[in-house]
Amino acid sequence: MRSNRAALRAGVSMAATLPMLAGALALGIPAAQAADTPARDTLAGTKPTWATTKADKGATADSAQVSARVYLAGRDARGLAAYARAVSDPHSAAYGKYLGAKQAQARFGATKAQVAAVKKWLASAGLKVTGVTQHYVSVTGDVAAAEKAFGTQLHNYAKGGHTYRAPAKAASAPAALDGAVLTVTGLDNAPHKASSKDQLPPPDAVFKNSGPFSSYYGSNIATTLPDAYGTKIPYAVQGYTGKQLRAAYGAGSYTGKGVRIAITDAYASPTIAFDAATYAKKHGDAAWRTGQLTQVLPKNYTKTEECGAAGWYGEETLDVEAVHAVAPAANVTYVGAASCYDDDLLDSLSKVVDNHLADLVSNSWGDIEANQTPDLAAAYDQVFQFGAVEGIGFYFSSGDNGDEVANTGTKQVDTPANSAWVTAVGGTSLAVGKNDAYLWETGWGTEKASLSADGKSWTGFPGAFTSGAGGGTSKTVAEPYYQKGVVPDALAQANGAAGNRVVPDIAAIADPNTGFKVGQTQTFADGSQQYSEYRIGGTSLAAPVIAAVQALATEARGGKAIGFANPAIYAKAGSRVYHDVTDNPTGSGLAVARVDFVNGVDAADGLATSVRSLGKDSSLSAVKGYDDVTGVGSPAKGYVESWRR
Repeated sequence: MRSNRAALRAGVSMAATLPMLAGALALGIPAAQAADTPARDTLAGTKPTWATTKADKGATADSAQVSARVYLAGRDARGLAAYARAVSDPHSAAYGKYLGAKQAQARFGATKAQVAAVKKWLASAGLKVTGVTQHYVSVTGDVAAAEKAFGTQLHNYAKGGHTYRAPAKAASAPAALDGAVLTVTGLDNAPHKASSKDQLPPPDAVFKNSGPFSSYYGSNIATTLPDAYGTKIPYAVQGYTGKQLRAAYGAGSYTGKGVRIAITDAYASPTIAFDAATYAKKHGDAAWRTGQLTQVLPKNYTKTEECGAAGWYGEETLDVEAVHAVAPAANVTYVGAASCYDDDLLDSLSKVVDNHLADLVSNSWGDIEANQTPDLAAAYDQVFQFGAVEGIGFYFSSGDNGDEVANTGTKQVDTPANSAWVTAVGGTSLAVGKNDAYLWETGWGTEKASLSADGKSWTGFPGAFTSGAGGGTSKTVAEPYYQKGVVPDALAQANGAAGNRVVPDIAAIADPNTGFKVGQTQTFADGSQQYSEYRIGGTSLAAPVIAAVQALATEARGGKAIGFANPAIYAKAGSRVYHDVTDNPTGSGLAVARVDFVNGVDAADGLATSVRSLGKDSSLSAVKGYDDVTGVGSPAKGYVESWRR
């Protein structure tokens, strides 16, 4: 599995309660602002929880420099959230009555007077305004000016062996601005490591899969290897193709014609057009039409070493090729971020919304919930709400580390998949049989055991947990209305009686052991760059697959946008349009055999043989009905057509 899930964050540590937009009360999310003093309005969530008295190392030097973004609340934040809910709810009279991008901005965006007032306030404090968009005002200046503007002291705090700057109390804005400010980001700087490079590196070193393989699930049984769960097991598939995935998820004759899908990641693969065209030709997908694949890219890139820019090429390649494989006639727009930091990723999402570049947005990136901050959560949710008002749906992968305990030591979900305004996509292990027949799915969760030295047993079978679909109950986001009555109380109330958001919402293929084949230009040992193919997985695969299936559903609706899909997805819960995925669909344990190159390229350094058990997702379980591995399930035959009604 090769995936850039861990987008570095501009801030860390989250408060126990995640304040969202004031208007998000319609979804049960607390307001983002509260009265501080008669003269100031508190910008809740701007002091990170790690900025404690014990960790305080004293005041930051007045001359130190600050770069911040002041996000604008707009003229009617509460109305924005309410309208976003109404147009997304199949039971609402306003369902599907979307606004154009300019209409949405005119109705809910910041006014010229609000922008002017915010700029004047910031400048009067001694900050320099460096940029203005319809979402935020960016500023730079010294600490003294920032403290004056935001009504707080900036101190240095010890955190994880390092020292970072943060507000000593929550920032605030003048009450005279009358709620024009949503939040401010950038007052804390943990972590922030600038890179001097602004050019993209060459592709990563080549990676290849070893054989033997199965061409479909069960086609090649490992007869010479030890049993697992009392039977011989098949070799892992070489990598499913679009034809197999379309059959598994009920694509029928739909191709996504006339539908626009955007993909956001950091950076941009310099060979994406060649790779996508080559892959489609080799695997029988429709050839890309002229102009069908476009890119919207920043002028410059930053933090390329810190973010591992070349690693993101494979992410873009996977997303583009998976979308085209499942929805071959859909138009695809890749929107690359300047880095893997929140500000830049937010800019990419905003480009999609502000210019209505697509009807659906696939996002295969994220981080753990503990690394999200309330100020950034509010900024993300505002973009998602504007998207909902315009009929744009956002699909986020739920994560690749199960409950995150093995990864972080703490049970938690990923973000932005935890937002109540996005569709979180979980993962499955998929078995497609002969003649592209759908056999079954389990929740994606892998345990690995290696072949013993004598080749007669699996050492420590079933082995240790390696990876699995992200899921669970948020600690910070309130339970949205559309999950009530579908998500079991035991999950919703796992972190409190009031109930919280549970992830994911829906699921698709993610297990690398039943994964998807991709083609990408990579750097070989001799320094040459050549097209090569390998199998890949992760919820970074599930997200574009679901986005592509939603494109098919949009076509089935005659091209009418689905928008924010969760209310309608949950309205169909328990019906036959979903595969109700469980961890034990055959009544006995399931596993596949894998043989890998030790060096990831060839057999020069030997081979490693292992057994990979399926349906073993840390403490999470896929069960009948809704679960926190696969949500309501995966799309079945009839799912696409169900959106016509």
